[in-house]
Amino acid sequence: MITGRSIEQGCTKEHAKITDKYMASVTLCEMHPEDMKRLNLKDGDNIKIMTDVGSVVVKVRRSRRIRDQGIIFIPFGPWVNAILPSETGGTGMPPLKGFRVRVEPTSEPVLSLKDLIVKSYGDKG
Repeated sequence: MITGRSIEQGCTKEHAKITDKYMASVTLCEMHPEDMKRLNLKDGDNIKIMTDVGSVVVKVRRSRRIRDQGIIFIPFGPWVNAILPSETGGTGMPPLKGFRVRVEPTSEPVLSLKDLIVKSYGDKG
């Protein structure tokens, strides 16, 4: 898995990070068409992405940019942050590229931002 800025995420964050448009842009995983075929996925299906840190559910979209099978891309945002390690190796910046993940189709819903925060950090209220 790699993460970074997407055009949609970059443009919508300038307006407000709490808009539906921004949330839709950061709860999206781009995947190679052959990987989607192998997992029997269609654009807009929900997938669960799991790392050693945790798991999130996002929507999947066929990528026109990913050239190699076995690579997924998720834009920067709270959902990808929930499954990335916080260790920085002394750099002050966590690594953002090249994570081994497990991906599977799921009927679980994409969590709202509030529910994602409660899942990740607990209910402090």
